[in-house]
Order: sequence, then C-alpha cells, then structure tokens
Amino acid sequence: MSAAVEVPGLMPGASIRYCPDFLDRLDQKRLHRQLLDELHWNRGQVTVFGKSHAIPRLEAWHGDPLATYRYSGTDHSPHPWTLALDEIRHLLQQFRSDLQFNSVLGNLYRDGEDAMGWHSDDEPELGENPCIASVSLGAGRDFRLRHRSKKDIDPVTIHLESGSLLLMEGSTQKYWQHSIPRRRGRNSPGERISLTFRTVLVA
Repeated sequence: MSAAVEVPGLMPGASIRYCPDFLDRLDQKRLHRQLLDELHWNRGQVTVFGKSHAIPRLEAWHGDPLATYRYSGTDHSPHPWTLALDEIRHLLQQFRSDLQFNSVLGNLYRDGEDAMGWHSDDEPELGENPCIASVSLGAGRDFRLRHRSKKDIDPVTIHLESGSLLLMEGSTQKYWQHSIPRRRGRNSPGERISLTFRTVLVA
C-alpha cells in the first residue's frame, strides 16, 4: 500500500488525498462479495421541489447505535457494523491512527445509469470540518469536484479505481461539491460499491 498523495490542481479551501491501492486485489473481490451480501441495501427517496423521487443507486447506512444521520430529507438509524465493514474500518485506523469513524454510508452503483448528483457532505451532524474517507470496490468511476461559488475555477476529475481510498478533510465540504456522473453506452461501467466512512456527532 502506498501513501496517500495530495490531489494536484487549483483547489482553494480543499484538502484531498488519494491512495489508489488501499486494498489489495484479493481483498477487493472478497470484500465486494461480502458487502453485497451483508449490507442492508435499499433504494431511498429524495424530495425535490415537493416531489419524491427514487434515487439512482442503492444505499445502506451502518454504524454505532446512536449515529443517526439525516440525508435526502429523512432521518436514518444505522444498521449494525458487519464483519466486512469492521475489517475496512480497522484497515483505515491502521493506515492513519486518527481515522476513527462511527458510521458509514454505502452506495451501490449497479451500472453506468446509477449516479450521484452534485452535493456536499455538510450536514450539521457531521461538524464544521468533517473528514470523509471513501473506499471504492468494483468498476472504476469518475469522481467530479467543483467549487461552490467560483465559476472561474475548473472542475477536477479523479478516477476512483477499485481498492482506492479518497480522503476529504478540512474545509473541503464548505467550498466544494462532488458528484458521480452517469456513464452510458460504450463507456458504461460495471457494478461499483462506494463506502464513505464518517463521524456523526452524537449528543
């Protein structure tokens, strides 16, 4: 495993590091199968302009018992940690001792039609400067970032490979948004699991 390297480019207010080989290949395949079987996958809803829509991917929220998280307009109580999630959480702590998380949001992208729209992980229960650790398994996908207010700054694209780790820290969520765009036709990828570990502030 190599050290995480800072993502190059003009990204004021962002602290982003990327490690392409966080998980080795054998672990990737095994963990992918376990996560498909163990996690409580469901297709959530999001409300836009008063109308409810099914999100274009499957989700699973797991963590400590009190790590309730509000996203897409709904409060989500966590399912318990699974063996695979606990293993990856332990690897994150080995990678860097301060990476200690009490929850994880799993996203299952079934194919290139599944996507994630522009957003920031800036919910109040994540605190002012949250650390988000994103682990990818399966097909690679482009991860797009854009500044929230400065339109003269070019968007940044990071191709998240299977087994990779992306760390977003500091004021990244305050100044930047991110997304996973659709990929259709010849560029349509296969199945991908994204695990975004985070710390929910518990009163």
